[in-house]
Amino acid sequence: MDFDSTQPIWLQLVAEFSRRIAVGVWPAGERVAGVRELAADLGVNPNTVQRAFAELERDGLVRSERTAGRFVSDDQQLVSGLRRRLATAAADDFVQRGRGFGMSLDDARALLEQRWSNDFDNHPPSTGGER
Repeated sequence: MDFDSTQPIWLQLVAEFSRRIAVGVWPAGERVAGVRELAADLGVNPNTVQRAFAELERDGLVRSERTAGRFVSDDQQLVSGLRRRLATAAADDFVQRGRGFGMSLDDARALLEQRWSNDFDNHPPSTGGER
């Protein structure tokens, strides 16, 4: 994971771990790796991972069981709400950028429909850096 130096790492971990929950990389009810293991994998201090987990626990996205570890919430409504919030933020970003480029709603809708139908599994989206 590449970290942004303008934002605290623990907040970036909250965002990444939330994304993992929202897309099912960490499925509902599943045990997640321990703090030390995740810290080693990510190259960060265990206290940083612990702080991120504390925030996720406060939000109800994970729960701790003393001797068994941490588990992703079984609350499907909570996870669906998270997924919707993340999608809304992405949509807001798209709208803001599209308006900044001077796109009309019709042009933005057409672009979104075109991109939506792309087969990303076989053809990853262009990052814009290709020529």
